[in-house]
Amino acid sequence: MKKNEIYTAEIIDYTTEGGGVCRIDGIAVFVPNSAVGDVAKIRILKVLKNYAFGKVEEMITPSDDRIEPDCPIFQRCGGCTFRHISYEAEQRFKHKRVYDALTRIGGLSGEQVQDIVSAGAVDGYRNKAQLPVTTDAEGNICVGFFSQGSHRVIPLSECALQQPVFNRAIKPFLRWANEVHPTVYDEKTHSGVLRHLYLRYAQKTGELMVCIVANADELRKENLLVEYLKELPELKTVVLNVNKDKTNVITGKKCRNLYGDGYITDELCGLKFRISPLSFYQVNRDQTEVLYGIAKKLADLKKGETLIDLYCGTGTIGLTMANDAEKLIGVEIVPQAVEDAKNNALINGITNAEFICGDAAKAALVLKERSITPDCIIIDPPRKGCDSSLIETIYQINPERVVYVSCDPATLARDIKLFCEKGFSVQIAVPVDMFPRTAHVETVVLMSRPLTEHEKYGEYFMNRSVSDIMSEYSEQHDEWH
Repeated sequence: MKKNEIYTAEIIDYTTEGGGVCRIDGIAVFVPNSAVGDVAKIRILKVLKNYAFGKVEEMITPSDDRIEPDCPIFQRCGGCTFRHISYEAEQRFKHKRVYDALTRIGGLSGEQVQDIVSAGAVDGYRNKAQLPVTTDAEGNICVGFFSQGSHRVIPLSECALQQPVFNRAIKPFLRWANEVHPTVYDEKTHSGVLRHLYLRYAQKTGELMVCIVANADELRKENLLVEYLKELPELKTVVLNVNKDKTNVITGKKCRNLYGDGYITDELCGLKFRISPLSFYQVNRDQTEVLYGIAKKLADLKKGETLIDLYCGTGTIGLTMANDAEKLIGVEIVPQAVEDAKNNALINGITNAEFICGDAAKAALVLKERSITPDCIIIDPPRKGCDSSLIETIYQINPERVVYVSCDPATLARDIKLFCEKGFSVQIAVPVDMFPRTAHVETVVLMSRPLTEHEKYGEYFMNRSVSDIMSEYSEQHDEWH
């Protein structure tokens, strides 16, 4: 196999990122924007020792899953993965991804993995947009998305995944930018002012936040920018976020309100949450209610019980369950998130919640030292999953139930295996599609704690009749004598 050679092959699987895979001369070839079932002529672009990369040169027989992409920049933009296949096919891929990880890596039986919970809306669900600012071929300021695997910005005027109000909010921003002509940030030289247009929308209340991320403490003609943006009836606040660091992190730590009070308020699971530019909030509100509803059902909290929410962020998932428990303790390492969590509890009149700032593993040890024995622990870690020390600490705390909310099937499967080695039992795993048209998938897993020796004996006797027990005793008695 050599670069630029063309082979006929069938796409037989997907990568975890959603790209197609075929085999040519026994070697896996990764082909983006292809679909399982495609038969095509594949041009080889790059050959490595154990695999290669290619592209579809000519389609011979398209997959039955294929649909016509409805976005003109789909193949160049890195925002979507699956605009070229049906939603049903996308759901099969996501369920298979979770199923394969949990059975092959995690050691679960297939019966424990439930059907995927699909999303009600596949477009217009994202309530947050972070759009890098760039210039087009004519030198006009525009915004867009990074091309997949690069920092090259693909200009756009609208996006099907975003809330429709975002597509309207782009226009007054660009009107101001192309009248005032501020410089555009260049990450190579660390020069220029405008870095990102950052938009957030509270779907339930209809409040819009426009945040400009800049490599400067102020913008030219800020009042004109606000004037243009106020043409949007949904506008609640305009914020300048100052980020002067040489970093790929989008936002800086300093914010200044140009209009309004610097936050929007949304409603989730019957509670109100205040969202600032630096607050964490799930990007798909409606499907978050579904996800949290599943987690709440699996947690099965009762009055008198204690719930610990590790990696609690701004407290959303724990606070939605607080009324079902006697006590909620949230743990989060980011100080601002902890303050947001406390404010969210205050806003909603929740008085049985305590939030601790610190590393999840260390904070769990502190709780153990305080002789706090939780009935249920919820963990919603970042993509890298749990640290092994945290799993050990949870084992030492010995809660009755652990609800694990994961955004990565591979790290979830790895962690589940470690939990099972500690004696935990997986009861059920539920995949949830939070991000339609992308390769991401969430999973909620319920685990029960290891049985104590006393409980093992109790279970042993409860599951056997008296005659069976006496028969086994007689057999052992004969062996002893």
